[in-house]
Amino acid sequence: MISAFLNTVKIPELRRRILFTLAVIVIVRLGAAITTPGVNQGVLQEWFRTSLTQRTGGGLAALFNLFSGGALENCAVFSLGIMPYISASIMMQLLTAVIPQLGRLAREDGGRQKIMQLTRYTTLVLCIFQGYLLALSFQHPESYHTMLPGITDTIRQLGVPLVDDLGWKFRIVTVVSLTTGTLVLMWLGDQITERGIGNGISLIITIGIVARLPAALVQAWKTFVPSGQAASQVNPMVLVLLVLVLIFVIAAVIAITQGVRKITVQYAKRVVGRKMYGGQTQYMPLKVNYAGVMPIIFAWALLLFPATIVSYGFKNSPAANRIAAALSSGWPHYVALAAMIFFFSYFWVATQFQPTQIADDLKKYGGYIPGVRPGKPTADFLDYTMTRLTFAGAIFLTLIAVFPSLLSQWLNVPVITAQFFGGTSLLIIVGVMLDTMRQVETHLIQRHYDGFLRKGKIRGRSFDRAAYARGEAVGSGTLIWFGVGIAVLVIAGVAIFLYGR
Repeated sequence: MISAFLNTVKIPELRRRILFTLAVIVIVRLGAAITTPGVNQGVLQEWFRTSLTQRTGGGLAALFNLFSGGALENCAVFSLGIMPYISASIMMQLLTAVIPQLGRLAREDGGRQKIMQLTRYTTLVLCIFQGYLLALSFQHPESYHTMLPGITDTIRQLGVPLVDDLGWKFRIVTVVSLTTGTLVLMWLGDQITERGIGNGISLIITIGIVARLPAALVQAWKTFVPSGQAASQVNPMVLVLLVLVLIFVIAAVIAITQGVRKITVQYAKRVVGRKMYGGQTQYMPLKVNYAGVMPIIFAWALLLFPATIVSYGFKNSPAANRIAAALSSGWPHYVALAAMIFFFSYFWVATQFQPTQIADDLKKYGGYIPGVRPGKPTADFLDYTMTRLTFAGAIFLTLIAVFPSLLSQWLNVPVITAQFFGGTSLLIIVGVMLDTMRQVETHLIQRHYDGFLRKGKIRGRSFDRAAYARGEAVGSGTLIWFGVGIAVLVIAGVAIFLYGR
């Protein structure tokens, strides 16, 4: 693996792509630290610190802060993050599947570009709308307590208002700043996809989540190792249990992300001139988690949006406040989250996986699945198999999504810490990192270098390029054991530290 990292420097194109991606990441993190004009940054930071200490979670603001990489905590111009673009993408995909005109447009030449243009316009509208609501919550935090619960106590304690200017000037400046920030993030994501390495939008979300890791580690340290003579609020052995959970979750995420169901495909023999083609057996890999992290991202985006609308549009209604609170936490939140994850898992497979087209292509090139007749029976078989795999993948995604909250309640650890010991954050990080490493490995293999996850021609072992082209799982065992080894070292260090105390 170390030699693979060194080989990335030897390829000029790959080196330029990696350096460009790193430069864009630096710009993203700088934008998350530039404060929006007119907002008292210290008040919001103190409120977030108090929310973490009291383990209240922070409500909707904490979720916005997580996906924006701490930008909301700094009142930065990137406070909205990339979530408006994700919400717009969800809306356009749903409309494309429902409205026949958009469906035909997506299949035409250049139709995808027009759909993307409509998505960007929708993103602009959502940014203006969400930016205005966020400006109102900054100006009148006591009225929008669902968004910033308990911030009035922080303002009263510090004796400093969150915003000095309560007029339209502040609202206009805030809306323009936040909208521009999201549009810049959207453009930077496109630039990473085109000129860098990895998927730009997913990488920006991942960088934002990873940026919260230091705060999670600090909060975990304060929880398990309190300063002074104060007694620990949590049993130190819980930390060892959390590390064991981390090992299990990382191994499960990698296994499910890389796991495939291999469908045997047999090609008939064909004689063309003096050469014979076909007559070989290959495998069609069907991924267990075909949709990846997108169902969870879509579900979180839609859960944030209705709760925000309810809290802003019906702030004086007790029933609306109860609905907003239920959508943010409690069993209705988990039920809605699970339902959305299942829906988007099947929706993604229905829109991206085309069994009829695959069956026609197999029949066209003389391929067939043993025991299944070509044509419609093959399409029905693929659809049935993919439906069962999607059900298993959706259950796994649901468990991963709700696990951090349950872990925080059962073991009494901070929510920000539990998010990195399993759950959506870890799934996004692992999924995006695997995808990025796979793209880097593709560049290395094309130039006859060894990849990250599989040896090349060293020690007489040749790389199976046909298997790699088919998309089969590569090297998941290596990654699992690598993560287990690191986690074992962490456990040993924690045990020695606790024994020393």
